[in-house]
Amino acid sequence: MLTRNDITNLILQTGVRDRAAFDLLYKHTCAKLFGVCLRILGDRGEAEEALQEVYAKIWTKADRYAVSGLSPISWLVAVARNHSIDIIRARRPAAFDLSAAGDIADTTPWAEELLIERDQTALLERCIDNLSEEKAAAIRGAYQQGMSYAELAKRHNVPLNTMRTWLRRSLIKLRESFPE
Repeated sequence: MLTRNDITNLILQTGVRDRAAFDLLYKHTCAKLFGVCLRILGDRGEAEEALQEVYAKIWTKADRYAVSGLSPISWLVAVARNHSIDIIRARRPAAFDLSAAGDIADTTPWAEELLIERDQTALLERCIDNLSEEKAAAIRGAYQQGMSYAELAKRHNVPLNTMRTWLRRSLIKLRESFPE
């Protein structure tokens, strides 16, 4: 299994058009990226086609990959995710011609709806604050900051499965404490 640094180096080498590095990158990451495409697109054939397009993008964009504090696999997953979402967006019908629509209902939320939403957000924050400090931080990291299980496990210095259990149990506790 490749390390984070190995994947980073393969991306950087791909950026300078090293075919051997690109082949290795594909070999070690295609299953994960295929899973991302399949989960979003829901069709195996379409996901296989999307995966090929994703790797074409990786080949052309690898030179733009900047080494940062982010995981290189996160960059690869973002390319696959964004491409798959673009495919879904392309399925949508053409834009609606507003000039022919006449009067369109105003969908701006009422003040009462905004107040209810604000109250629910405050209630959710209070419920999260009732969790232990470490579990509240994990929930916020996962659902407000978009951190992965692995990143959270590393941040809190716990095994990956422990982090999964923390999040699952914390969500159950939040659901129980949040009125319907």
